[in-house]
Amino acid sequence: MSRPEIVLYDWDNTLVDAWAGVTAALNATFDAFGLPRWTVADTITRVRSSLRDSFPVLFGRAWTRARDIFYATLETQHLRYLTPMPGAEHVLAAGAAETQAVVSNKTGRFLRAEVAHLGWAHHFGAVVGAGDASADKPDPAPLRLALTRLGADPGPGVWYVGDTALDMQAARAAGLTAVLLGGAAHDGGIDRAAPDLHFVDAYALADALGHTGSCACLGEGP
Repeated sequence: MSRPEIVLYDWDNTLVDAWAGVTAALNATFDAFGLPRWTVADTITRVRSSLRDSFPVLFGRAWTRARDIFYATLETQHLRYLTPMPGAEHVLAAGAAETQAVVSNKTGRFLRAEVAHLGWAHHFGAVVGAGDASADKPDPAPLRLALTRLGADPGPGVWYVGDTALDMQAARAAGLTAVLLGGAAHDGGIDRAAPDLHFVDAYALADALGHTGSCACLGEGP
């Protein structure tokens, strides 16, 4: 296994846990439409596509009103609940020798606010969210946009690290190495994701990226 030249990361459930905030915003929207609420576990299992792809399915012709309710609630919630995933800071420190970027189906302005809130902007040469490209994952457009902003071309030397089958699909569509982080138990398992590479957790990924133990992170361990 060769070291990558560039590492692109998914965001939610890959580098951060922001599901409680997303769930709160979804439930405010569901309440307005008289729909059943979701638990955080429901959100983790069901949310894959970006809002512009998923809300027309969920809310039909009223999807833009649902979008506005969701965004208004998320604006007040998302930073409050934001937490790095275990080992995420180790991964980013270990990957510092490579160019790193984020490509997420979270709306771009919320994604960039979360990156700034955590003080992680210096890690990334590009931060691409839903709505930034002509289409969202699993379309390869946002991955290609990130590479364009990095001045790089697609190829096997570019890893896209994510936690779902959709992430692996997007990576393959863009001509990148599809890297699964975790067991994808919330998304049908490893076989369904069919990654090119698989790491059981962030600590294993950090080791593969050449982590030397230099990250000054507190309260974390494998």
